[in-house]
Amino acid sequence: MTARYAIYYAPRPGTRLWDKASAWLGADAYTGAAASRRPLPGLDALDLDALTQDPRGYGFHGTLKAPFELAPGRGEAELLAAVGRRAAGLPPFEVPIAPAALGRFLAFQLQQPSPEMQALHALCVRDFDTFRAPLSDADLARRRKAPLTPEQDARLVEWGYPHVLEDFRFHMTLTGSIRDDAVRTRVLAVLRDHFMEETGPHLFDGLAVFKQDDREARFRILERFSFSA
Repeated sequence: MTARYAIYYAPRPGTRLWDKASAWLGADAYTGAAASRRPLPGLDALDLDALTQDPRGYGFHGTLKAPFELAPGRGEAELLAAVGRRAAGLPPFEVPIAPAALGRFLAFQLQQPSPEMQALHALCVRDFDTFRAPLSDADLARRRKAPLTPEQDARLVEWGYPHVLEDFRFHMTLTGSIRDDAVRTRVLAVLRDHFMEETGPHLFDGLAVFKQDDREARFRILERFSFSA
């Protein structure tokens, strides 16, 4: 199958947040290697590999432009060069983050509104869209299995993903869906304690290009470009 690419935010490799979040998920998207999760008190009875299976496939990240296949005539090197040029002209910015519930999922989320993050997302959605091939009928049907408003469906067709621009909520996913409210509350309490030192002001300072070789493969980071304006 055709490879897919995505424009994500990912913390710098070797930082405390990156290392701890990758260990929690069980994989490091920079190296492609498995990462060892240390036992966490209070979660002994849960299958943490199953709990983190979905986000593990994508690597620890915050979506800015959702996965896409390259448009005809566009290449990987061209995409990397375009992202690198854009990142070089952007300034870093700081926003507090913390683990929180997002529906049935748990994720690091922004703790206050951030015009800078909204602008970064809009830039990525629009500026790199010329690299995106239109969604296949199969991908459209897959996305439409979830309830979408008419506006979201229109964005799906126009931008390749329904939850963009006005519907965008930045998050860095830590779990799959947890249907049991009590379990979700318990896991969140443990994660808030586990990531206590990583909670608070976070410097957003780069864009990362992720690649998935085929739909069965994990995403990995091709290159991360630092903001240098």
